[in-house]
Amino acid sequence: MEFVNKDVVMVYDTDYQGVAHYASYYRFVTNALYAFRNAYLDDLVEKYGIWFVIAESHAVYKKPLHAGEKIEVKITPKLLSNKSIRFDFKIYRSEELTTEGYLVQVAISKESWHSVELPEEIKKILQ
Repeated sequence: MEFVNKDVVMVYDTDYQGVAHYASYYRFVTNALYAFRNAYLDDLVEKYGIWFVIAESHAVYKKPLHAGEKIEVKITPKLLSNKSIRFDFKIYRSEELTTEGYLVQVAISKESWHSVELPEEIKKILQ
């Protein structure tokens, strides 16, 4: 499954050189993750009382992004274990790959803040 979210590099995403700051790339990916969750997981996350927390992240910056540029963030979820999901991501400007990497999220209980197994309904969506 590949999910695509469109975004725009804002002025506040850039540094003094007018280039998107590395932390802004995580904003772009986080926006895509929220859009993915809204499209596929919101009802289930509420039903089972779980949250997702970032356990690991990695990014490789291949080409700079600048304010005003339109981008597409493509994320591909993969089950890593019964408790965690890896989201591979690629950020494109037009057809040009600018950034790629991944985030690993772990499911936790909203109440206990301890890791929990992903419900089967969520696993089916991700497979």
